[in-house]
Amino acid sequence: MASLSVKPGQRFTLPDWQNNAHRISADAEHQRSTSHQIRQEARALRNDTGNQAKWDECDTRTCLKDRITSVDRWREVLARCLTDIDLEIDALTKVKEAAEDALQAKNLCLDVAIECLTFRESRRDIDVVRDPVEEELLREVKVIEKTKKELQQRVDEAFKQLCLLKEARQQLNLDHRHKVEALELDQQCLSFNVTSGNISFKVNPTRIPDGTTALREWELNSQCNKDRADAEMKASIELRGAIMLTIAQTNNELEAQRMATEFALRKRIRDMEGALSELRWQEKNTLEEIAEMEEDIRQLEEDLRKRTLDLKVAHTRLETRTYRPHVELCRDQAQFGLTGEVQDLEAAIRALQQKRTESQNALDALYRQLHRIQTDIGYKTNSLQLDNKCMDTRRKLVIPVEKFDPEVDAVNRTRNLPRNSQLELA
Repeated sequence: MASLSVKPGQRFTLPDWQNNAHRISADAEHQRSTSHQIRQEARALRNDTGNQAKWDECDTRTCLKDRITSVDRWREVLARCLTDIDLEIDALTKVKEAAEDALQAKNLCLDVAIECLTFRESRRDIDVVRDPVEEELLREVKVIEKTKKELQQRVDEAFKQLCLLKEARQQLNLDHRHKVEALELDQQCLSFNVTSGNISFKVNPTRIPDGTTALREWELNSQCNKDRADAEMKASIELRGAIMLTIAQTNNELEAQRMATEFALRKRIRDMEGALSELRWQEKNTLEEIAEMEEDIRQLEEDLRKRTLDLKVAHTRLETRTYRPHVELCRDQAQFGLTGEVQDLEAAIRALQQKRTESQNALDALYRQLHRIQTDIGYKTNSLQLDNKCMDTRRKLVIPVEKFDPEVDAVNRTRNLPRNSQLELA
């Protein structure tokens, strides 16, 4: 007879089954409610963050545009100021050159006056009198010396003012260049967007870099540069007026220049030629030493390369011997020899590197010295050329241009006078 099989396990009551279904339904509703709330909060957060990001980016673009406008305005101001100061530098340079030319022109008048007084010292007997002509000549000498002193003072003032103008221009140019660079960077920042290919995360982007200045300090710096340039240009304009007035006054009194002594020029030329000869000898020896040093450095580098290769071989041998099996991995004489070889090679390489460094430093010093010698040769060659040009130019002062002969000794033509006829001015 067949029997009813009963499954083992716990039996739940109908209320348990109903309570379980209610709990599942309640939990599902709770989870759906929670999920719905989170979704709504997420949507609100997305909207808020998206709007905030757009407004922030818009504010940033506005700030960048305002900053670009401000920097560009200052750039234009500084560019105009640079143009003005360049024009003023050129104008003051021309006035300074005019003052130097006027100062040079006074030399001929002084030379003529002294030469006339010297000639008049050759008068004899009763004709040696202090007549009105001699008094006028002595007065002319005093006036010439006075005007030369005034012109020299104006030239010195113009030189100092040019230095101040160039210093102010340098500050303006530096400020202008920095603003051009800042404009390029800000315009590049303004062009960035989410599709740009060169955007990425940066390390600590909100840091304050060293040397950061305040906005007020930035404005004051540019304003101070402009104000200083304006002040120097104003002073330069006033100085130009004073120089032109001085030139006009002195040109109304005197016109010409005096011949400089050729004995001093010849002595200077001889000294310059001797100095050039010595410098060229030093240049030749220095070049020879440089060639020898460069060859020694090449040999040092070749030896260093060879010792490096030897060290690689020793390292490879030592490393290869570490793979000997079991008891064969012993510290034999070959191991000691290789270790000593590595130490010796490393010491040799260090010594070669140190000597190469010392040799390179010595070579650099030789090149610096050669540059100094060659620069000095250039200076002295230029000075010698100028002195020779001065010699020829000053010899033309006593000889008509159409009859000028470079072989004529201008000193003997004008200065070979009796020793007792030298003029002593009161």
